[in-house]
Amino acid sequence: MMLLRSSLFALALLVVTPPFALASLFTAPLPRHARYRFIRGWSVIMLWLLQRLCGIRWSVEGLEHLPRQPAVILSRHESAWETLAFQSIFPPQVHVLKRELLWLPFFGWGLALMSPIAIDRARGLAALRQIARRGKVRLAQGFWVVVFPEGTRLEPGKRRKYQLGGAWLAAHAGVPVVPVAHNAGRAWPRHWLLKYPRHITLRIGPPIDAAGRDPNTINAEAQAWIESQQQLLEAQAP
Repeated sequence: MMLLRSSLFALALLVVTPPFALASLFTAPLPRHARYRFIRGWSVIMLWLLQRLCGIRWSVEGLEHLPRQPAVILSRHESAWETLAFQSIFPPQVHVLKRELLWLPFFGWGLALMSPIAIDRARGLAALRQIARRGKVRLAQGFWVVVFPEGTRLEPGKRRKYQLGGAWLAAHAGVPVVPVAHNAGRAWPRHWLLKYPRHITLRIGPPIDAAGRDPNTINAEAQAWIESQQQLLEAQAP
């Protein structure tokens, strides 16, 4: 039954995405926030299908921690679920991502219209400067900036060194860092077709002040909170 339901979701994804991507191209002349509101509709549809077809449900803890001004979100990355759900949970946002994603047919077209910060991760310090420069522009435009500091999706329980880009941006822009933990990898595993009918908990931490602080210190503080909450979520999961 799980295989059937997961296959139905994959089929729905293939049916919905191409026409939605083509329709999104007509939003190109619109202001950035107007484009975002339209293209965000695709994620809303996908989340609804995940709930109806695959039985994936979720809850959010810590919404009271969200600052009123745009901030940098540092989050655990386990699944494709969070890239969809963040658009319903957080204010208008852009993602820091590898530029190769923009080359994907249909999906990449819509992604490009959402004003992402696309970088060449192989460029090291130049990529950090690019994140800081473009990130400050997006923050000034009223967007939050989402960064997955591990750089790639990891299986539940796996750990990887946090990259500095998000903390670097927050320090240079003088905006808070909002740490986020979740257990989405249990419901939608990395690189797996199967999607399990499980409940996802997403936990938002208190904002971390970044103005005038060392990015390494900010990064370490965010990592400590996220990893401690990940362990709690993994221990509490049935």
